[in-house]
Amino acid sequence: MTAKSDLFAQSLQVYHSTRSVLNEQRFNYALQRLHSSSGVSPSNNAFGDDGNYGSGDVLLGLSTAENWSKWVPQLLIDSLKTTESYLIYKKNAESPLVILAKDESGLVYGSEQLVRDSLCRRSQVYVLEQPEMLLRGACIGMQKTDYLPGRDVYEYPYTEDLFPWFYDKELWLQYLDMLVENRYNTLYLWNGHPFSSLVKLKDYPYALEVDEATFKKNEEIYSFLTQEANKRGIWIIQMFYNIILPKPFAEKHGLKTQERNRTITPLIADYTQKSIAAFVQKYPNVGLLVTLGEAMEGVGQDDIDWFTKTIIPGVKQGLQAQKSHIEPPIILRAHDTDAPAVMRAALPIYKNLYTMAKFNGEALTTYETRGKWAELHQDLGRIGTVHIQNVHILANLEPFRYAAPDFIQKSVKGMHEIHLSNGIHIYPQASYWDWPFSADKTDERLLQVERDWMWYRAWARYAWRAERSDSEEGAYWSAQLSDFYGITTNQAESLLVALNQVGEISPKILRRFGITDGNRQTSSLGMLMTQLINPYRYGLFTLLYDSEAPEGEMIIEYAEKQAKGIAHHGETPIQVANEIVEHARVATTAIEGLENTAHKNKAEFKRLLHDIRIHEALAAHYSYKVKAAVQLLAYKSSKDIQDLRDAVPDFEKSVTAYKTLTDLTKDTYLYANSMQTKTRKIPMRGIDGAYKHWQQMLPVFQTELQNFKASIDSLSLAGEDTEEAVKLLADRQVDVKSALQFVPLKKGAKLYEDQELVVTHLANELTGMNAVVINSEEQKLEGTTLRFENDQPVKVLVGYFNNTDKVFAPKPVLEIDATANDFGQAEAKVRNAMRVQYMPMLDIHTYSFPAGENVLKIPKGEVLILGFVQDTELSSPYNADVENQGDDMDDLFGYYQETKL
Repeated sequence: MTAKSDLFAQSLQVYHSTRSVLNEQRFNYALQRLHSSSGVSPSNNAFGDDGNYGSGDVLLGLSTAENWSKWVPQLLIDSLKTTESYLIYKKNAESPLVILAKDESGLVYGSEQLVRDSLCRRSQVYVLEQPEMLLRGACIGMQKTDYLPGRDVYEYPYTEDLFPWFYDKELWLQYLDMLVENRYNTLYLWNGHPFSSLVKLKDYPYALEVDEATFKKNEEIYSFLTQEANKRGIWIIQMFYNIILPKPFAEKHGLKTQERNRTITPLIADYTQKSIAAFVQKYPNVGLLVTLGEAMEGVGQDDIDWFTKTIIPGVKQGLQAQKSHIEPPIILRAHDTDAPAVMRAALPIYKNLYTMAKFNGEALTTYETRGKWAELHQDLGRIGTVHIQNVHILANLEPFRYAAPDFIQKSVKGMHEIHLSNGIHIYPQASYWDWPFSADKTDERLLQVERDWMWYRAWARYAWRAERSDSEEGAYWSAQLSDFYGITTNQAESLLVALNQVGEISPKILRRFGITDGNRQTSSLGMLMTQLINPYRYGLFTLLYDSEAPEGEMIIEYAEKQAKGIAHHGETPIQVANEIVEHARVATTAIEGLENTAHKNKAEFKRLLHDIRIHEALAAHYSYKVKAAVQLLAYKSSKDIQDLRDAVPDFEKSVTAYKTLTDLTKDTYLYANSMQTKTRKIPMRGIDGAYKHWQQMLPVFQTELQNFKASIDSLSLAGEDTEEAVKLLADRQVDVKSALQFVPLKKGAKLYEDQELVVTHLANELTGMNAVVINSEEQKLEGTTLRFENDQPVKVLVGYFNNTDKVFAPKPVLEIDATANDFGQAEAKVRNAMRVQYMPMLDIHTYSFPAGENVLKIPKGEVLILGFVQDTELSSPYNADVENQGDDMDDLFGYYQETKL
């Protein structure tokens, strides 16, 4: 938006009424937007209803403030019923132009539109607007790409060394202006425990995590931010996780900063409540976004108690100290918690409550969710408060530009119609962990707020009003692209076609081929063949297929039906493999001849076209590899080596396409994924930033192909008898610090002291391991704690049952718990390892501990402790297949260095 329009050229006078105004700062900001364009001093021209106003005048005020019916039909005035609604009206060329609104935010939006669209030029004006989604927000992470030394996930104090941009007022104003221009009314700041950087506590002065000079800067910038946001009709919402403690507080009291299964103590509750109270008292116009799960142990009474007995009382205490009766919004994030149960307990004691849940997990896959995920949203939408859609992380879109208005519009419609939602919360389109910069490899780092302007504009446009015709949207977005890049309308229309086509590629790839909707997968880096043909080995997150994709088939399902001659249903892998290539073809055809047409933002225009060509290579890579996967899976039933040979041509083409993808990204992108920690696991483990670029992955895929070809040759020479003898695991003796009974593992062994159940199936290599005899009722009530001392590093073998019933301890899942791999436990090391009579199949996860005194803690529910082994054992996961369900073919792909592919 330009600083001035043609308003001043018409010698306009702005007259305003301050009657009924509650938020003076916001009202004055609306006036300033008009006055900066008209040149009239904001302090002059108070409105009087006896004035003789005409064509050169603009009248502004709240709809209930004055008798406006002399200039505006009363029916239109009465239509301003909802918050943020506004009316811009001019009866004819001789009449004044009137801006009325239900509240001060509506006046801000009305003033913005008047200036942006130069409405004063028109002889007649009629604009009546009101939002469909009540909360419309974007977020910024006070996070980093990797962990700080001696700290865990989410633990980042607010300091200039970590977040220099946080103290840049000009950058904040640029971002806030972007928000208000797009009519966002909330800004979320995400951090594990922000309070120890922003408030001091009389009772806990040692909890402050920053030095005195930094604290003063934090006070100043946070106050500046909240005040500037308030002017623009924007609530600042501070997010935090539970229960995370500041490092100095934790160290003083001999506690961990994070402990998922920790007991709520009076000390921890008192500190947290007083932190929240001090924060609410100190910073008006700030709400809270509460994540009960992830850093606490998931679903349970502790969540309810923590929310209703610690967090809400803290907010009320802060309000009392502030002498305010205006409840700030508290948003309950439905992540790893029973949000409906928490809300039932909380609503009687606090009214300004909202709920929030992820739209497509940590990705963008579909605009029509179904199954359990849709049901969760529907349950939250029916509570009676506003339910907010969190468009979260977007791990499958990183790092490329995503500007597909068609997909976004359909997504917002789905939020309303399927999820019963009335609020939206947008993550940065890419590089969330690297804010404010994008991943583009440029001489000067690009700002996300500038690069991804279309992302923010599209979500905001449809959050305001989703139902818009195709012709209206085609014209609107073509005009936007034409103006931004200085291209003709026809060229802009072609570019829009390309953007909408490309917008289908990454969502389809993940929802039909992926392992998870979480950020442990970076799908733009590709996938190993074993991840395509044996997804359960990698902890398949089935919700991705059951809820966040149209009905259809996984690759393994498709191949099995092919082998058995069974008809396919829904969206199939081969269908999507063909569709993504076609989307890319249409997109690249549409941009032919556009390379040198831009007259504005020329460098960015070239980068956008380059991203479209990158998607062509990405689509080709996946398409060929999926077709090869389906072909080689035919060997599983046929045992005909020719089926493996027939997979080679497509396999080779997939690597060739990946080479093209690597060439296109090596000089244009710094990385594929902005989270570069041990949490990232697919396609390869991302510890210390490893395997974050296509150049690092290309040798992996080349080796994978070579190993596969060599395996075919070996099978041809050796025949089918290629099984190797399984080596027995050696039980490692440790000093257990509690009175436990152990029993040697074998078929028929009794592992329960309170149930008459015996082992019926057992992987041979487990025979002779010393397993703990457990009390299942105690496990269900208290969880499992095992204290021990060891003189060498060890792994503890923990057997998790393959069942989500609450009687069983939940498996460590990174989609829910960011600490689920702190001991290397997230991945099942031995799948289908054992069965106990009448019980579900059991997978073995391993927890690695260094030499010394250690504690293994597992959440409530049944679980088996199957012994200790040297930490060097079980380095690669495999399928023991104790019930002989079939070979998973993983050995065909060998190793890349020390990693089993």
